[in-house]
Amino acid sequence: MSNASTFKILEDIARDLSGDHISFPTFLDITFQVRSALKDENLNVEKLSQLVSAEPLMSAKIIRMANSVALNPSGREVADVRSAIVRIGMEAVRTVSFAVAMEQLLKSKQMQPFEGISQRLWEHTAHVAALCRVLARKIARSNGDEAMFAGLVHDIGVFYLMSRAAGFPEVTADKPALYDLLVNWHDSIGHALLSALGLPESVLVAVQEHENDREIVEIKTLPDVLYVANKIANRVCSWRDPEFDSGVDTSMLEAFFDAETLAEIIDESEEEVHSLKAALGA
Repeated sequence: MSNASTFKILEDIARDLSGDHISFPTFLDITFQVRSALKDENLNVEKLSQLVSAEPLMSAKIIRMANSVALNPSGREVADVRSAIVRIGMEAVRTVSFAVAMEQLLKSKQMQPFEGISQRLWEHTAHVAALCRVLARKIARSNGDEAMFAGLVHDIGVFYLMSRAAGFPEVTADKPALYDLLVNWHDSIGHALLSALGLPESVLVAVQEHENDREIVEIKTLPDVLYVANKIANRVCSWRDPEFDSGVDTSMLEAFFDAETLAEIIDESEEEVHSLKAALGA
């Protein structure tokens, strides 16, 4: 029964994401609005502030992120949406919109059957996002905000699959079948969903490949950053349940870093991890 239901879930998703008129899940409504706004060449801070201000939860998170330790080293706090957007940048609003969407989904009634998974998933997501920002700035010397965004959405396929599986009680009750669905399909489903949302190719590739084991000689690209951040985060807060899944192999960390270097990276990132987790409400 679960196999047939699992196939039905995947079939429905494939049909939805391959059509000309995609019906996005309700939890992504605000993200879709922000994505559409950011495509407007005439968009300015005032217009974006008006959009954000219409959503109280998002407004609060924008201001909280702007005042976080990671983004406010001077300690000068802002209290309005416009000033917050000026500080963090308009593209960062996209990151917060996804954070709000995923948090709201996890708090919804439909996600009650996944309470244990969803709590671990949100914790893991916040760690990966923060670690991506740290690794991008300190090692790859690349865009930390883009890396943080990639970390935030890297497991969106799990969120999306759970939202669809909620309508199939026989799947939610069959834990092995559920884990098989989430683990084996979240990369490709996440890639397809983000592609439908029109995200940059660099983010799409990083998300699709974030669990493809491979040799890393140097952390240079966004896929490298996300891959390594995900490995480190799986050491401290994996979302997977060891009862049903063998977990992520993180042995490459020893091959890539010596023990002292890895410890330094984790120590240096700890404050920022907590700061960004707090800013995103995790």
